[in-house]
Amino acid sequence: MTKIVQIITSLALACSSLLLQAEEIQLRPQHPDRHVVVKGDTLWDISAKFLKNPWQWPQIWQLNRSNIKNPHWIYPGDVIVLDTSSGKPVLKLVRESVTLEPGMIVTPIKGDAIPAIQPNIIQPFLTKPMLIAPDELKSAPRIIAAQEEREILSPGTRIYVQGLPESPRNAWAIYREGEAIKNPENGELLGTEAHYLGEAKLLRAGQPATLTVSQAKEEIAIKDKLIALADELSPPYVPHAPDRLIDGQIARVSEGINETGYGRVVVLNRGEAQGLERGHVLSVLRKGTSMIDPESADPKHPVTIQLPDEPVGLVMVFKTFPKLSYALVMQASQPIHVEDVVRTP
Repeated sequence: MTKIVQIITSLALACSSLLLQAEEIQLRPQHPDRHVVVKGDTLWDISAKFLKNPWQWPQIWQLNRSNIKNPHWIYPGDVIVLDTSSGKPVLKLVRESVTLEPGMIVTPIKGDAIPAIQPNIIQPFLTKPMLIAPDELKSAPRIIAAQEEREILSPGTRIYVQGLPESPRNAWAIYREGEAIKNPENGELLGTEAHYLGEAKLLRAGQPATLTVSQAKEEIAIKDKLIALADELSPPYVPHAPDRLIDGQIARVSEGINETGYGRVVVLNRGEAQGLERGHVLSVLRKGTSMIDPESADPKHPVTIQLPDEPVGLVMVFKTFPKLSYALVMQASQPIHVEDVVRTP
C-alpha cells in the first residue's frame, strides 16, 4: 500500500511540474521587440526568435484550443510586436491597412500564410500515405499486367489494374509493402511502411482498369499495389505542447536506419488514440540506464540505481494515424535513436 501511495504522489508531483513548466513563459535573453514577417518564415522560426521554448507560442499569442486548430493566419509583410506592458509577454499582430473613405478599411491580400514548419520536408509524408494500417495493402488494387507484357514499368507505360474502385479520382500512388512497424514497448504490430514507387493516372475505368505510369521513383513491377493520392495538403496549424501527459517512444526513423537528427522524420508509437494531434511538440529523451551502486554494502545483493532520462531534442507531430504519428525533428543536441522516449515537454 505504501508503494502505491508513493507512486501516486510521484505522478502527482510530475504532473504539477509539467503544468508549472507549461505556464512559465521564458523569453530569449536577446529577443527582438518586433519582427517583420518575410517569405520563407515559419511559425516555429518566428517563435524561436522570441521564446526559449518555441512550443509556448500559443500561450504568448493567447490562443485557446479552437484557435490552435484554426489560428489567425500570418502573412509576409505582417509585423509581430512583443508587448510586455502588462507585466506578461504578449505577441500582437500589426497589419498594414489602407483607408479608402471614412469607416472603410481595406487590408491588402498578402498571398499564402506562412506555414508552421518548412513544407518541402514533410510534403511527401502528407500527400503520400507512407504509413498504412496492418493488411491494408493486401486488399488494395493491384497491377496484373502491362502494355506489351513489359516487366519494367517506366513512365508512359500502360498498366492494367484489378480492384480499382469506381470513383472520380484519376491520380494514384504505386506502392510495395515495406517493413512492419512494431511497438518497441511490447512488439504489437502498429502498421506497415508502404514503399513509394511512383504514380499513375487513370485512362479508362473497368475491371481491370487501364492507367498509365506518370512517374517512377523506383522500379515498378507486376503485383505492386495502388493507393489513392491525397487531393491537397493539410491546412496550417500552430506548434503547441499537449495539454495532457504523453509518454511514448520513437518506433522508426523514416530512412530505415537506427538514428537520425535535425530536419528528419520519425515515427512515434503514439497516435490519435492516445490524444496526439497535428502541431503537438514533444521532448525526446535518451532513456537512462541502470547501474549497480559501486558502494553497495552487500556484494551478493547489490543496490541498483536507475539513472534519469536525459533530453536530446524536440519533435513536432505533423500527421497522425490511430496508433502512430509522423513527427519532424526540430532540435537535436545528440543523434536521436529508435526507442528514445518522447514525452510532453
